[in-house]
Amino acid sequence: MTPAKSKINSGPRPEQRKIFSFVKHRDLLIIDALTLILLINILLAPDFNLRMVVGAIFVLFLPGYTLISTLFPRRNDLDHVERIALSIGLSLAVVPLMGLALNYTPWGIRLNPVLLSLSAFNMLMSMVAYLRRERIPTREAFNPPIHISYFSNKWNGLSRQDKLLTIGLLVCLAPFGGLTAYFASTPRTGERFTEFYLLGPNGKIANYPTNLTVGETGKLIIVVVNHEFETVNYTIKVRLDNETITTINGINLKREEKWEQNYTFTVQKTGDKMKLEFLLFAELEGADEPYRSLHLWITVKPRE
Repeated sequence: MTPAKSKINSGPRPEQRKIFSFVKHRDLLIIDALTLILLINILLAPDFNLRMVVGAIFVLFLPGYTLISTLFPRRNDLDHVERIALSIGLSLAVVPLMGLALNYTPWGIRLNPVLLSLSAFNMLMSMVAYLRRERIPTREAFNPPIHISYFSNKWNGLSRQDKLLTIGLLVCLAPFGGLTAYFASTPRTGERFTEFYLLGPNGKIANYPTNLTVGETGKLIIVVVNHEFETVNYTIKVRLDNETITTINGINLKREEKWEQNYTFTVQKTGDKMKLEFLLFAELEGADEPYRSLHLWITVKPRE
């Protein structure tokens, strides 16, 4: 008698599973890689021209593609032409909606918030798409072809009417898509300004020390916030009746940085409606004069 043969497991080996998994998700891995390339390019080399090329793909195609991959993980859910068209269309819908949402946040529609929010959206959708594809067999999962001949055969198989419709769609979307990619990858700089204001001793816009007696200490809080889109050095001069009583130097603020400091002063003379002036000087081009100014009218009475 011949020895009984052991049963051979027909399923894929662990090494094969890894290969199949990579093949199944190679498009998602490419999307994550492009996202990281754009992040590195913007943060480390913002003047490098690659940002426009990758940025156009990043804005016009990837958000919609990852969303379509999440909604339709199976191969037969959509054909390739439908996936490409819907990816472009949904990208042109997702990006403006995300910009509208950012407009109502403290960050606004600026380069870094747009870049980070789109990166988070692409990676989140690609992760969900990955999990959905893992739940279905490899043969049924959508696996985008990478051979040019495949797309060439698909194109040749289209009717003349379908070809004209496809070309017309691309021609219509190209101008709008190009503008969307440009404004999203290089958002316009908003209005440049510096916040400069005074708060009362309790941190509120109230209870300012406007009525004092000789020798009494007045307390305030001075606040400066830099919205100049660059690092700025500030100097504050405090004057009482056109006489400088305090100079605060070395206020170096980065973009969107806030400076806040308690300020105390003592007046040794009496007077009605004495002008206490706060002048803010900024080291900006053409800003030799005070950049911002504030004042309080104070009355100092003699001691009883």
